[in-house]
Amino acid sequence: MTSVEPSTALSYSHGTSATPLLADTIGVNLDRAIAAFPSREALVDVPSGRRWTYAEFGAAVDEVALGLLAKGVIKGDRVGIWAVNCPEWVLVQYATARIGAIMVNINPAYRAHELEYVLKQAGVSVLIASLAHKSSDYRSLVNQVREKCPQLRETVYIGDPSWGALTAGAASLPYERLTAAQSELSCDDPVNIQYTSGTTGFPKGATLSHHNILNNGYWVGRTIGYGEHDRVCLPVPFYHCFGMVMGNLGATSHGACIVIPAPSFDPVATLRAVEQERCTSLYGVPTMFIAELGLPDFASYDLSSLRTGIMAGSPCPVEVMKRVVAEMHMTEVSICYGMTETSPVSLQTRRDDDIEHRTGTVGRVLPHIEVKVVDPVSGVTHPRGTPGELCTRGYGVMLGYWDEPERTAEAVDPGRWMHTGDLAVMQEDGYVRIVGRIKDMIIRGGENIYPREIEEFLYAHPKIWDVQVVGVPHERYGEEVLACVIPRDHLDPPSLEELRAFCDGQLAHYKIPSRLQILETFPMTVSGKVRKVELREKYA
Repeated sequence: MTSVEPSTALSYSHGTSATPLLADTIGVNLDRAIAAFPSREALVDVPSGRRWTYAEFGAAVDEVALGLLAKGVIKGDRVGIWAVNCPEWVLVQYATARIGAIMVNINPAYRAHELEYVLKQAGVSVLIASLAHKSSDYRSLVNQVREKCPQLRETVYIGDPSWGALTAGAASLPYERLTAAQSELSCDDPVNIQYTSGTTGFPKGATLSHHNILNNGYWVGRTIGYGEHDRVCLPVPFYHCFGMVMGNLGATSHGACIVIPAPSFDPVATLRAVEQERCTSLYGVPTMFIAELGLPDFASYDLSSLRTGIMAGSPCPVEVMKRVVAEMHMTEVSICYGMTETSPVSLQTRRDDDIEHRTGTVGRVLPHIEVKVVDPVSGVTHPRGTPGELCTRGYGVMLGYWDEPERTAEAVDPGRWMHTGDLAVMQEDGYVRIVGRIKDMIIRGGENIYPREIEEFLYAHPKIWDVQVVGVPHERYGEEVLACVIPRDHLDPPSLEELRAFCDGQLAHYKIPSRLQILETFPMTVSGKVRKVELREKYA
């Protein structure tokens, strides 16, 4: 049983639990799953039709691990993975963990300049990459930066003879080499570097340990009741914590099956995979669920096998959540909140929470984690019900930003609290509402405006399909409210007058949008988050 310590006065909550944290490395934890469920499916790749039982998956992971050892990769070496979702991505994730190498996740959308920065900053010695995806020719991009990255010894391409050479190299070493390598590892060793997509300057490499990400995947999965009969459909990117931690580690730490529907998000491929593989769980950001629900033939897919899933990345509109529960059969769908630097999840809704908690909050604190809401300037903990900066502490907080102690100190204070940069309110029941980013907050004539509140209200407008609210400069008030709207019908979009009339008497006058922009799509990150900074810059 898990409980949350009550605190009626202050915005502080601590997840208590009689169940201890896992003390395993990722490799040892995988061995436990293989021993318990050798003949159950561990991994299914729908596009290629390939599938592995846990016993077969373990053997494939060992082959890649020995192949890396044969290439001279040792504990602490950085191995880059620059690829779209595919089985090889998953094999590399567990193989590097087995030998103590540090896997460096590289965003598949990166171009030469960004690739060069990450390879140099992390000191990547071996890079494993896709050959191509959409407009990216990865081999050409690697060739552009190779001379500027002297530490990069070798590149292995998935689907190329170089991948076959990597796995064939396993035969040149005795299995005891792998056993010896794994025996030298501690669960506190770094195992992963994830680059956070900063809106200014270069991204920072959040360095995460076995203990960080294995426990987070385990507790996220435990909270939604994963077991060996679950089949988890993952259209979210593996290079992000959502895919590789909440998805892959969440599944294998409970003996569940990972299902890959497509190399990158495709709503048709996702629903087809759920139907074909009888998936019980589906992940996505709200825009992914909106795209799936919006398919003309949505009703023709048999999604009756679904019971749960995770929605994260941004808040879920009430109407979308109602349809996900009713029409996608995801009665136990969970909302998660987190950030790369906290491995990632610190708050999560529970299986039996009502619609109001699933849409109005991001859940309550997970076991073994502390959260608090503080004054962003003084750091003093606020009373419950008062907005402030959300901070979190516990096993999930990163080891630090790779080779950047000063930037680490800016984010993690001396008490080991991670400062999220998010504005939040902790309710009396311990559930937390995110009301915006400190940097997204609109200040109009001295009034603090939280875009999330206005967006939630505008979702109910009959002509609006999706909406994002941002602040843009105004000579008199400092900032004014701009509503960026994707209409349900582009032939009949809402007018600014209609929008203002809809808000009149329902929102305070200073919150009512004074500008409207009709769009076909929003600028998005690869992980499915709307780039509000781009909207602000474009329509300032």
